[in-house]
Amino acid sequence: MEAKKIETQLLIRKSPKTVFNAFVEPKITTQFWFTKSSGKLEEGKTVIWEWEMYGARDEVTVLVIDPNNKITISWGDPKSKVDFLFEEFKRNQTLVKIVCYDFEHKNEDLLATMLDYTGGFTTVLDGLKAFLEFNVNLNLTRDKFPDRLK
Repeated sequence: MEAKKIETQLLIRKSPKTVFNAFVEPKITTQFWFTKSSGKLEEGKTVIWEWEMYGARDEVTVLVIDPNNKITISWGDPKSKVDFLFEEFKRNQTLVKIVCYDFEHKNEDLLATMLDYTGGFTTVLDGLKAFLEFNVNLNLTRDKFPDRLK
């Protein structure tokens, strides 16, 4: 049986170092994804990410940090793993892939989670592109579920 995973990708017209850093440094990540973090991503460290506008938070365990190439985390309830992959496409361009796998969810919960993660990570990449390439925060995460705003 084939492993269940989701994958989304997008070309970002910035160097792998710049794009990688955008995920590691919460001062940058909060401009396109979550609103608050308990710290920088470091291998072996657990941080808390918050989406204050929804009253939501998640514990994120950093499993792998390979500078400018890969970040692997474990997150969610139940847990799953996420790889953030940074591949130099052309000079100062990075193909970012987000792959989520090792779902512990079952049946309908698995399908709903995979769909939610696919849409969510696509939104993250869209926001990343707008912020890094055009210095614009589109408020995509905040505006994704306006009926859930606190």
